[in-house]
Amino acid sequence: MTNVLIDGLRTAYDAQLRGVTPPGGAARIEKDGPLTRVVGRHRGFVSGPRDLGVYGTDLDLLIARQRDFYAARGEAVEWKTRAHDLPADLTDRLTGAGFVAEDSETVLIGESADLAADPVLPDGVTLRRVTAESDLRRIAVMESRIWGEDWNWLADDLAARIENAPENIVVLVAEAGGEAVCAAWLVFQDGVDFAGLWGGSTVEEWRGRGIYRAMVAHRARLAAARGVPYVYVDASADSAPILTRLGLHAVTTTTPYVWSP
Repeated sequence: MTNVLIDGLRTAYDAQLRGVTPPGGAARIEKDGPLTRVVGRHRGFVSGPRDLGVYGTDLDLLIARQRDFYAARGEAVEWKTRAHDLPADLTDRLTGAGFVAEDSETVLIGESADLAADPVLPDGVTLRRVTAESDLRRIAVMESRIWGEDWNWLADDLAARIENAPENIVVLVAEAGGEAVCAAWLVFQDGVDFAGLWGGSTVEEWRGRGIYRAMVAHRARLAAARGVPYVYVDASADSAPILTRLGLHAVTTTTPYVWSP
């Protein structure tokens, strides 16, 4: 893919995906200057346009205001940054305000029609869409096992999204022997040319067998059927090479900066 097309995808990403998906449930979206923030999830979330248009001391004050807002609530907060954000010293100023960088991920974009295919699963593995709370709890338990930390919040988050806009989220679980071995979800936003590929974590003993690739192909097919031309994902270092081989293209990187009380 040429640099011109990459630049075009990045420009469309900046124009359409700098806000946040309506959270549903008790969570809500607020604005503070150029920023959009989410209140009422397991931790706060802040995102902004590519160029905040705020500099120096004013930027320090804007950052401190978000930190202090969530501190008053006794909550942690993630500020989502991208490598091409402006001003260029944003991340330095976040660090100075006590935010800590977590692992960076690669933002990849692909054409849904090119990626769409029937999912090819290993023998003994089935794939189904789920909405029931019991299934969402099973997914959260599986994620907690994979990551070695408490992911119980995920069940509530997915349930809220399904309740708020069931037509805009598809939660899939791959199962073997009655056990969840992988889960992933596809998130749409009204009026947006991109569908988000989220999740995809697979339990260790089932990795390397094509389940993740099958999840991507199936979700791309759903996006294409809905007329959404692109899918995008924030990919870990493990997932990015797989997705690149499938035909997605890196447009930037994203790093969460987190402040915790």
